[in-house]
Amino acid sequence: MSVFLLFLAVGAAAGLLAGLFGIGGGMVIVPVLVLTFEAQGVGADVLTHMAIATSLATIVFTSISSVLEHHRNGAVRWPLVARLSIGIVAGTALGVALITQVPGPVLQNIIGVFALLLAAKMFFDLTPGRDGHVPRDGALVGAGGLIGFGSSWFGIGGGTFTVPYLTWMQIPMRQAVASSAACGLPIAITGALSNVWAGWQASGLPAWSTGFLYWPAIIGIVLTSVPMAKVGARLAHRLDQNKLKKAFALLLCVVGLRFLLS
Repeated sequence: MSVFLLFLAVGAAAGLLAGLFGIGGGMVIVPVLVLTFEAQGVGADVLTHMAIATSLATIVFTSISSVLEHHRNGAVRWPLVARLSIGIVAGTALGVALITQVPGPVLQNIIGVFALLLAAKMFFDLTPGRDGHVPRDGALVGAGGLIGFGSSWFGIGGGTFTVPYLTWMQIPMRQAVASSAACGLPIAITGALSNVWAGWQASGLPAWSTGFLYWPAIIGIVLTSVPMAKVGARLAHRLDQNKLKKAFALLLCVVGLRFLLS
């Protein structure tokens, strides 16, 4: 019961972050699930893959909730999302196929480095120079492929990559966050289904698993992440996001160091 309460708390935090930043909350979900699965005695060979896969599955529901709220505010650039999504689906599927070949402990080190890099980016507000034009369809599909590939490795909804890319095109921040949340849906769906296939015959998986997806965690996280995603999307239009990003960056530093030093 205490573990399920933890899943509820993680879902609330992840949903709030998804609405605020369009990042899907995966950088909160994955580290907590890794620690939880370790405490439950899940084998090191599968627990990190389970955490990433489960995170992606929860983002399916969080993205729907967040996107609906952003759509009501007229902030989603749907034609742009549609073109990016073509590449996202292919890139995510390829990423899952490759990640299953990486040992769990090595994968945790990769996540740790990524968390520290993301923390530095958010704390110092490192953004690419602005170009001001929308690339051609082929370039958008290619960018979507890279976004999907990276997201599949870290169990995130793609906002970490999508928001900077869209702001590089001088798309207003609120539209970039909203469109990023919409791009998170094909990432999450493709990632979840691919991880079911990839982990179907994996050994050492606990009860209530389908492939690498762990349903007790999915249910607990979704129950709170969906309503909190709506709250986060509303707050995104009201609060000072710069201060919030710095606070989240400090949390990511702790996460990254934990993975690298453990």
